[in-house]
This record gives sequence, C-alpha cells and structure tokens, in this order.
Amino acid sequence: MKHPVDEVPKAPQLVVLSLQHVLAFYAGAVIVPLLIASSLKLDAQTTIHLINADLFTCGIATLIQSMGITKYVGVRLPIIQGVTTTAVAPIIAIGLAVTNGEGGNAGLPAIYGSIIVAGLFTFFAAPYFAKLLRFFPPVVTGSVLFVMGTTLLAVSADDFVNYAEGVPDMQSLAYGFGTLLTIILVQRFFRGFLGTIAVLVGLVGGTSVAAILGHLGDDSISAFQEAGGVSVTTPFYFGAPVFTLTGCVSMIIVMIITMVETTGDVFATGEIVNKRINKNHISAALRADGLSTLLGGIMNSFPYTCFAQNVGLVRITRVKSRWVAVGAGILMIILGVLPKAGAIVNMIPSPVLGGASLAMFANVAWVGMQTIAKADMRDNRNAVIVTTALGLAMLVTVRPEIALVFPEWAQIFFSSGMTIGAIAAILLNLLFFHVGRQKGQDVVRDKSGRGLGIEEVNAMSQEQFLEAFRSVFNTQTWPLEEAWQHRPFASAHDVRDAVQEAVLTGSSENQDALLRDYPDMAQLLGAGDEGEQVVTKDIGSIALESASPEELDEVTRISQEYAERFERPFIGYLGPLDTAQQIIASGMRRLANSPTQERVVTLAEVVEIANDRFDIALAEANPLRAAWEAKFARKS
Repeated sequence: MKHPVDEVPKAPQLVVLSLQHVLAFYAGAVIVPLLIASSLKLDAQTTIHLINADLFTCGIATLIQSMGITKYVGVRLPIIQGVTTTAVAPIIAIGLAVTNGEGGNAGLPAIYGSIIVAGLFTFFAAPYFAKLLRFFPPVVTGSVLFVMGTTLLAVSADDFVNYAEGVPDMQSLAYGFGTLLTIILVQRFFRGFLGTIAVLVGLVGGTSVAAILGHLGDDSISAFQEAGGVSVTTPFYFGAPVFTLTGCVSMIIVMIITMVETTGDVFATGEIVNKRINKNHISAALRADGLSTLLGGIMNSFPYTCFAQNVGLVRITRVKSRWVAVGAGILMIILGVLPKAGAIVNMIPSPVLGGASLAMFANVAWVGMQTIAKADMRDNRNAVIVTTALGLAMLVTVRPEIALVFPEWAQIFFSSGMTIGAIAAILLNLLFFHVGRQKGQDVVRDKSGRGLGIEEVNAMSQEQFLEAFRSVFNTQTWPLEEAWQHRPFASAHDVRDAVQEAVLTGSSENQDALLRDYPDMAQLLGAGDEGEQVVTKDIGSIALESASPEELDEVTRISQEYAERFERPFIGYLGPLDTAQQIIASGMRRLANSPTQERVVTLAEVVEIANDRFDIALAEANPLRAAWEAKFARKS
C-alpha cells in the first residue's frame, strides 16, 4: 500500500486543494519582493519583474522539495517553498550599501551574488548541519528572529504612513490601520482556512477600497496596462552577479537560521503525515533549500525555505498527499509567467502593504520570543546574549548613521540592525558557551554526589554517560546511547534535545521495547501511597494525592480497554496539578485515536516523563535551583 504522502488525489480535488495552498501562500510570498522594491526605490516595471520571478522560482522550488531530485535532494513531503522574510533586512542593507544609500537597480547584482553563494553554502553544508546546529541554540535563533521582527517594523512604518512636509497623512493612516484591523478581525472571528489567509484578505480588502475610491497610484495603473500577456524571467536579468564579502557573510547567516527553521518544519510535517523523519530527510530538505536559493540568485529571486503557514494548512485539511504541493508549484509557475498577475500585486498601496507587513513582522518577533523561551533564562549568560543583541539592533535601527563611522568594508555589518543583532548573538554564544572553560551550571551528579558541568559530560565515555543519566529511563538505555552520539553538547538543553530526538526517531523495535517498559495509569494511581517523590523518581510521574474509588475504577477500565486496543500500557505523564478527571478525559480521547496517531501521542508522553526526570537530575545537580523550585512548588 502507498503511504498517504504518495497518493494522488483525483484531478478536480487536486486542483482545488492546490489552489487553496497557493492562496494561503500568496501574500507571504509576494510581500518580500514588494518590501525590497519599496525600500530600494525600484520602479514599477522592475517590481513587477521581481514579483513574477519570485512566483516562477517558488513554483520550481516547491517541485524540487515535494517531488525530489533523486533521494538526496528534496524531502518528498507536502511542503510549499517560498522566499524567507529572514532575508529581507540583509538584502535591503546590501542593496543600499553598494549604492551609497541611493538604492535602484544598481544594487541588485550584489544582492544576487550573495544569494548564489549562500545557496551553494546551504547545499554543501546540509549533511554536516547537525554539527553546526550546536552553535545555534534557541537563545541564538530566537534572538535573531526577535531582532529581525523588531527592526523590520521600521520598514513597515515607512509604508504605513506617507509624510507630507513632516506631517502624517490621515488617508494613509486610515488605509494602514484599516488593513491591520481587517487582519485582526479575520483572525478573531474566522477559523480554519479563512484564518490562515487573514493577511491576503487584508491586502485584497485594502486595495479594493483604494480602487473604488480612486486612490490607486497612476504609475501602478499605467504599469498594469502596459504589462504584457506572457513573459518568462531570464537568468541574470539585472546583470552579472557581484560578490562582496560582507554581503555573502550576511546571507550565509540568514541561510543558517533558515536551515534551523526548515528542520523544524520538516519534523512538524512528518508528524502531521505520520512519517518518521531521520537525518537523511533533513539533509535532503536542506539540499533542496540550497538548490532553490542558488536558482533564486540566478533567476532574479530570493532565498527559499519551507512555508510554515502551509504546514499548518496540511494539519487543518488533513490532506497528506505531496502531489497537492506539486500542483501548487505548477500553479505558481503559471502565475509567474503572467506579468498582469505581478502588476496587480504592484497596485497595492504602500499604506495597505505597511499595515499587512506590520502584522507579519510583529509575528516574526513573537516567534523569536517563543524560541527564546526554550532557553534557560535563569542562566544570566542567556540573558546577556538576548539583551545585548536586541540593544545593538535597536541602536543601529534608530541611529543608522552610526555605520558611517566605520570603514566602508565594515559598514554593511553596522548599517542593518538585523545583521549586527545576529552577529552579536552568535559571537556572544561562542564566548559564553564554547570559548575557554565553561563555569555554567552543573548538569548532573556523579556517584559521589559531585556536580558535573557540560564539559565533563562531553568527556564521558558511553558507559559513564549511561550511568550518569540512567534515571531518565527505566531499563531501556538505547535513547541515551543515541543521545551520546551527538556530543559535544553546548548546554544541558542540548542533552535534553538529543534525548528527545533519540526517542522520536528510534526504530520501531526500540520504541516498542521502550513503551512496554512503563507502567500504565492504573498502576500509577495505585502507587500514590508510596509518596510523591518516590513515584516521581522511580516511575516518572507525580502520583495523585487523592482519587475516589469510582475514579480509580474508571481509570482501571480505560487502561484495560487501552491495552486490548493498542497492545501496550496506557502511559501518560502526570503533572503536579493533574486530576483523575483529566486523566479519564484524556484516556477517552486517546482510545478514539488511530494506532498510528496514538503511537506518536504515547511517545510524546514518554518524552515528557523523560523531561521530568531530567529536570530532577538537573535540580539535584544545582541545589540553589532545587531550593527555588521547591519554594514555588509550595506556593502552587
């Protein structure tokens, strides 16, 4: 039988589903060339060409990722490729730097030279990315995304209002706030597919009102009228690429961040379509990103990555076929050879674009904050990384003339808040976590009770590692053996991540053995008399202090039905505030799952139990942290 990913829907259904993906993708795709064209002061014809080149190359990039080129390029999942907003600020900085702030077409060859180098870097670095990943923990990637979103708000502000003699124009403000309000209301009152195209609804709504009231620019109307019927972008349309060291370095940093995002999107998509993702899948996806970005530099487009909103659409529709993504890629190629389509997008008024981009860039900053939250912010080193990166980024954004103090070759690093923020986060992470002897918090205790730091953990043999972290699992040690292979670790969080990845990507045989190694919920509830701490350490969950006989009987019944249906124990992580009613409700929901879905859910529960035990080991290695956690636990 074919995996659902490889099944081909019937033609009518395929067309509709593919069109839906294009609609969800469209606003996020075309807004990048629009923002770049606006900031570099490009004329209408050049803007239309960039939009069409973007759509055309997006289609090809999607085909590369979803269809695959041999088994080494393309992950062959229902993934839509699009230009990454991560690259907007560096691209604008490169274009302005090589033209001394004047902008125009003269800066495009240097932009495309940097994109070509970054694409080649991504393609060849893909198999080795796992080793580079330790230099980009959540505190770094989150800081980069956070400063990117905040600094890009200045670009939105320029489009949001038109200044006439230093006074904001009320008409422009009305369009900007109106577009932003429309996006908010769509997200508030609509669910499912309509909720995913809130930005598109805002852009269409704002532009439609401007058209009805006669507020569209004469230049954009003339450009639409003059646009031809069919036109295909040609390689190096704006001239031979120009390679600058600072531009190439900036774009490589962008692609490294993008590689981290792509890795997450591929794992998320694999979970949605019930396909186990391994290192080969990640390498194939990253090679596709690199090849697509290289193609973007040649075909007058921009760097590429997986589009997260389309990953969400796969979850919403539950249509797992990658051929829907292939169909969407073909539709994008068709749109990319129709200049009228690009001309329509070019007609979007600047304030409308500003309102939409404000929502998008603020969301980028929010994603960065969520990523930063994965780091241990009780460690002051992480706090220094985030605050310094943000401070420098905002300093340069508010006072861009600071760049003029430095030599010309270095100005590009200081002319963009995103660039200086990213570089600061990367260098500070190296300084605090990779240079010299690390004096950070202990990770675990040895047999004698002595706290061991991350350097000592990295120096452990496999046997020593298993002994140190044996409490994380019951009797199965294969996840620890797999995690040990990922040394060296940058922090305790890296150890935790390696253990999680080992559990979720292990072989079916190993996973089955691991799941059989846990007691079911009925046993956990019956173990309450043993005491909270004993259960936490030896079983992996916090026992309930009180449960009525009726509730215990119901949990026992669910455990028996679960074992009959899935042939394994009813396993679950119990938090300190969980109740018997919550366990019963969870059990009823899980009994309705398919065997494949429930397997994923159960493995996730095992990961939560391992996280709990890992936190215990971490707290025991750091008595001060344990004392604070005990204090807060008593308050709750």
